[in-house]
Amino acid sequence: MSTSIDIIQCIDAFAPFDTQWSFDNSGFLVGRREQEVTKLLVALDITREVVAEAARWGAELIVAHHPVIFDPVKQITDATPVGQILLELIENKIAAICTHTNLDAALGGVNDCLAEALELTEIGQLCQEGVDVRGRPYGIGRVGTVHRPGLSAREYAAFVKEKLGSACVRVVSGGKPVRKVAVGGGACGSMMEDVIAQGCDTFVTSDLKYNQFLDAKALGLNLLDAGHFPTENVVCAPMARWLSEAFPKVEVRLSEVHEEVYKSV
Repeated sequence: MSTSIDIIQCIDAFAPFDTQWSFDNSGFLVGRREQEVTKLLVALDITREVVAEAARWGAELIVAHHPVIFDPVKQITDATPVGQILLELIENKIAAICTHTNLDAALGGVNDCLAEALELTEIGQLCQEGVDVRGRPYGIGRVGTVHRPGLSAREYAAFVKEKLGSACVRVVSGGKPVRKVAVGGGACGSMMEDVIAQGCDTFVTSDLKYNQFLDAKALGLNLLDAGHFPTENVVCAPMARWLSEAFPKVEVRLSEVHEEVYKSV
């Protein structure tokens, strides 16, 4: 028999929760630690649709990337979106484990999955933030060599859009062919100085501001915003696979209903 605490301990061994950033709220956020888990659903976010999917299937646990509780909650009612989700989790006896910035930084986590999805080679860390209790380096962001050196920024943006299934890719050219690429899953626009310091000509991330595109162009950096969901959802299928391997008696399924929240027209 596997329980919620068994699964959180497994995740902690892979992506230690004590490496999460100070603002974060990763961990075991909803449920009973000794609850038996026979079915586990993996998704990037815990939305009402994802909870309904888990309930229909009979899952006792959802493992997600983004924390279902991020800001402090003073009440749990149906008056707020977060309250509605928490009520539905509790009413359906579904536990929630969320692994956010610790999974961003871990070896084999979000950023390695993003680098591999974009077919980068010679992958290394963008920034090393420390070493975990097992002596493994961790840090958000990766750098690598592009699969076809010499593409223009626009050509590379088309490749990124196809590989990640992005609704759109916003791109500014720094005037250089694409050779050495940095990736930062999610909102990593603040890491541009680190990208340039690593000698990269191209940076793929998301949630960029107007002034960051202006700065990138002035600095000669190709900058691509491929969307928050596409740059992080790449970790969900691998996470479902290794949880399935770690718990062969637990049915593990990737959410079929969760998708990019917006469309481009």
